[in-house]
Amino acid sequence: MTKVSGLDEVTDADFEAEVIGAELPVLVQFTADWCGPCRQLAPVLKDIAFEEGDRLRIVQLDVDRNPQTTIAYGVLSTPTLMVFRGGEPVKSMVGARPKRRLLEKLSDVL
Repeated sequence: MTKVSGLDEVTDADFEAEVIGAELPVLVQFTADWCGPCRQLAPVLKDIAFEEGDRLRIVQLDVDRNPQTTIAYGVLSTPTLMVFRGGEPVKSMVGARPKRRLLEKLSDVL
C-alpha cells in the first residue's frame, strides 16, 4: 500500500485485506491519474479522512492499474466513491462534490 495525495492507495492485490477485512467502514475512491474531477476531490477526501479517521477510513484505487477490482464492482466512471462496511458495499456515488454535500451523503454510514 502506498500514499497518494495524502490517502492510502489500495490495489487488486491488497483490496481484500485492506477494504473487505477492515473493521471500520472504508470509503474507496475509484480514481485515475487523467481524471480531473478525481484530483479535485482528493483534498476534500483528505480533509474528511483527517476529521473522521476514527470512524471512517478513506483509500484510493487506480482503475487503470487495478482492473480486477474495478470490474468486480461494476465501476464505469471516475470518480466513483463506494463505502464498504462489514466487507460489503453499502453506498455508491459517482462524481465529485463539495465537502459539505459529501458529508451529508455519508452521514448514515458514519
